[in-house]
Amino acid sequence: MKATVSSEDVVLQIGEVSLSGALTLPEGATGVVAFAHGSGSSRFSPRNRYVAAVLNDARLGTLLFDLLTSPENDADQQTAALRFNIELLTERLAGAVDWLARSPGTRNLKIGLFGASTGAAAALVTAANRPAIVAAVVSRGGRPDLAGDALPRVVAPTLLIVGGQDSAVLDLNRLAAQQLRCDHRVETIPGATHLFEERGALEHAARLARDWFADYL
Repeated sequence: MKATVSSEDVVLQIGEVSLSGALTLPEGATGVVAFAHGSGSSRFSPRNRYVAAVLNDARLGTLLFDLLTSPENDADQQTAALRFNIELLTERLAGAVDWLARSPGTRNLKIGLFGASTGAAAALVTAANRPAIVAAVVSRGGRPDLAGDALPRVVAPTLLIVGGQDSAVLDLNRLAAQQLRCDHRVETIPGATHLFEERGALEHAARLARDWFADYL
């Protein structure tokens, strides 16, 4: 039997900006995972929403939220500049982590981070900057290399999931993994490309993420 799930729209006030999100908490949740979406995406990312549903079924809460405001997103669609601004994305994600850590419904839950594409770099930098709060990290098709000198400072167990046919990103993940000092693993999904659009690829990635968070949250 699936757990009873509550979901609510939330607004995160981070610095001077307000960011829209959706917080979902299954009854008896054992942890909560904040999602950092990929390049040019939003809280409505169908891939992240699918992964979130798999986590919810495993009694893990999820927070999907927009890393950019509407005007910022409109500008980014034209220039693609903000999606690679790891400092900005990290500031927003760290604010979301702090929000979860103090909110009544989630403050007693362990917190994990799930990052896709450039969001994975923001997740790793946030984990490095919040070592006492972030308990686990999962990257899907991510760019952990963009986390730079934060990589050796990450203490949260980290799973890097990459498509076997996403050769350039796979190489970058393997190089980034060499800089990690925490418990970590690189998981390659055979036949999958960057967006995990192949049959069964996203399901495989979601199961890997679920199991990783279940172990550490």
